[in-house]
Amino acid sequence: MDNGSCCNCCSTRLVEKLNLHVIPHSKPYKIRWLTDEGELTGNQQVKIDLSVGIYKDEILGDVVPMETCYVLLGRPWKFAQNSMHNGRTNEITFTHEKNKYFFIL
Repeated sequence: MDNGSCCNCCSTRLVEKLNLHVIPHSKPYKIRWLTDEGELTGNQQVKIDLSVGIYKDEILGDVVPMETCYVLLGRPWKFAQNSMHNGRTNEITFTHEKNKYFFIL
């Protein structure tokens, strides 16, 4: 979970390793905070299957050139799921179709 992110992000390295199908971004945007080398353009997205127990979801994430192999779930997913993040235990809880889910990051 990324409390400050405005979008769901996925690293280019992860996309390449998993051979995920990349689609054009519907609203390309400029990225300045990921690199000291200047401005980048966020112009690709990928659909990612997410499952926690029996809960399953498909997330549309922006592909960004970051040196990590994580999927960052940003505010759109957290808002849609009405999730709660406990900073002390690093546990995420949310309810979907009357079922309560939790996982530890």
